[in-house]
Amino acid sequence: MLAGVSLDYYARLEQGRDLQPSDQVLDSIARALRMSEVERLHLRRLIRGAVGVKTTRVPKFAPLREGTRLLLDGLDAPAMVLDLRGDVHAMNPLGAALLVGLSAGSSPVASHTRWLLRDPAARALLVDWEVVARSSVHVLREAAGRYPQDPGLQTLIGELSITSPEFRTWWAENDVAARCQGLKRIHHPVVGDLELHIEALQLPDDERWLYTYLAEPGSRSAQSLQLLRNWTAEPAASPADLLRVSVSTEA
Repeated sequence: MLAGVSLDYYARLEQGRDLQPSDQVLDSIARALRMSEVERLHLRRLIRGAVGVKTTRVPKFAPLREGTRLLLDGLDAPAMVLDLRGDVHAMNPLGAALLVGLSAGSSPVASHTRWLLRDPAARALLVDWEVVARSSVHVLREAAGRYPQDPGLQTLIGELSITSPEFRTWWAENDVAARCQGLKRIHHPVVGDLELHIEALQLPDDERWLYTYLAEPGSRSAQSLQLLRNWTAEPAASPADLLRVSVSTEA
C-alpha cells in the first residue's frame, strides 16, 4: 500500500488509465514519495492531463508595463525579465554587461535557455555551469507540464534535444524545479570573480519573472560589480565589446 492507495490503483494511475483521483489522493501519494511542492503540483497537472482535462498554451504576453521597465532600468544591479520558456523580454545595461553573450530581442540570442546550453560564453562565465544548466532544464520541464501543447516550448525542447547532449540527459531525468535562485559564482572576463545572490520575483502576469543579481555590501564581489558599472558607463562599452574581451582572454 502507498499512502492508502493500492498497488494496482497506483500502477493504473502511472499508465494513464481512465481514473479520476482526487486531489487528496494525489497529495497523499506526493507525501509518501516525499515530493517537493513544485513536484506535487507537477503531479497534479500530469494526472489531470492524462484523464482528459483541457490543457492550454502559454498566453500571449503583453508588452511590459512602463512601471516595470522603469524599475528594471532604475535598479543599481544587473537585472532582466524572463518568461517561463526562458525568453528574455528586457535587460538593463548592467545585466547585459554581466551575462556576456545574452541580450533581449526577438532573435535566438534572446533565449536564456539557449544561451545556457549552446553558447560557450555561458560555460566560461558560470563557474558552476552544470548545476545552473541542469536546474534550468528542470524548470523548463515544469513549464512543459503546465503547457504541453505550447508550440514555443515544443520547438525549444525539440531543438535542444538535437543540439545539446546534456539537455537530452537531464530532460530524461524527468525532474522538475522551481525558479533558479540562490548564490551563483561568476568568472567575468572584465572584472574577474563574483559571488552574487539571484532573486526571482514573479510579475503580475504570473508567467514572467524579474531576476536580479545582488552582491553582499562591502564584499569583493560588490567592488567588482562597481567596476563593471564603471566599465559599462564608458561610451565604448557594449555587449559586443565584452564578447571581444572574452575571446581575447580565452586566446
